[in-house]
Amino acid sequence: MASNRKNNTRKKSEGFDLKYLVIALGVIGLLLTFYIGYRASVSDRKLFSVSLLALFAGLLFESFRVSNNWKTVILIFVGSYFFSLLNFLPGKREHTYIFENHIESWPYYFIFFYALAFAISHKERVTVKLTEGITLLLSLSLVYWTIDYGFTNYRNWFAYSILTIAFLLVAFSILNAFTNLHLSKTTRLTLSVWSTVIMFAFAVDNIFRVFNNPDIESSYLSDGLYIGLQFFLLGVSAVYIMQNYMLLAAFIPSKHGNYRRDLKENNKDHIDRYSDEQVYFGHSLLCIIYVGIVYGLNYKYQILPRHTMIWLVFLTFPLILRLTDFIINGRKNYS
Repeated sequence: MASNRKNNTRKKSEGFDLKYLVIALGVIGLLLTFYIGYRASVSDRKLFSVSLLALFAGLLFESFRVSNNWKTVILIFVGSYFFSLLNFLPGKREHTYIFENHIESWPYYFIFFYALAFAISHKERVTVKLTEGITLLLSLSLVYWTIDYGFTNYRNWFAYSILTIAFLLVAFSILNAFTNLHLSKTTRLTLSVWSTVIMFAFAVDNIFRVFNNPDIESSYLSDGLYIGLQFFLLGVSAVYIMQNYMLLAAFIPSKHGNYRRDLKENNKDHIDRYSDEQVYFGHSLLCIIYVGIVYGLNYKYQILPRHTMIWLVFLTFPLILRLTDFIINGRKNYS
């Protein structure tokens, strides 16, 4: 009996210690938040941007849309917030500590931690399902992106190597889309990784272009709304970008992990996300005709920036397929 009482007392004290620790961290976090606000208000530098608020608004919007539990979203928000405060610790190579520099980088840390935590906790929901048709659309878009960017003008062995690999994978994507070759696990793994690489490349290009925009505050209303929309949509896609990043980063060996086990699990994720259904030949043909015309006209007349046109094609082509399905019933589509 005496032993049980001691154990119960010890458990209670441990529970209270943890509770007090959480409260202490919360108080420290709130005090630091007020101090950050004070330093930002008295600083001559512009430390916060409305653009980042638009980005995070998009991230929150997509979080609540994807998650079926708002409490989980709030928990991720709070946890990411406190983790992001670690940004204010001095860096190893930081000889002169400037608090304002840490305030500037703090929102990026917060957004990164939040997107990472949400992508991990909602892995199944944010992992984009893929088909032969989606890979074909991505591959053809990459061809346009490569030509319009001018990558084909580079004359060195590295560029030739990358272009050769890309050409072979594009050809492999087209072959699978136009034939009834068996979608084995190896094929699905290859096509999934290839699709992920393309999506991540487009995402990185889009990130650079969005952040190259002028500040919303210094723009006219119409331009500011357009820039804000770009940041909002970037926020919406942030968790998917993070998920694609993790699917690619998992191929890199970790110092403290079991690489064989991690690689096997990552390969399984790629295979499971890829459909084993064959795409309809007519839809593949329609895809080539549609993107060929749209990208060809945009390349010649520069109607829209290439990244905007690519996302516009991604948006409109499924609508074209649905219209086709309405006319010709019983056909498979890319969605």
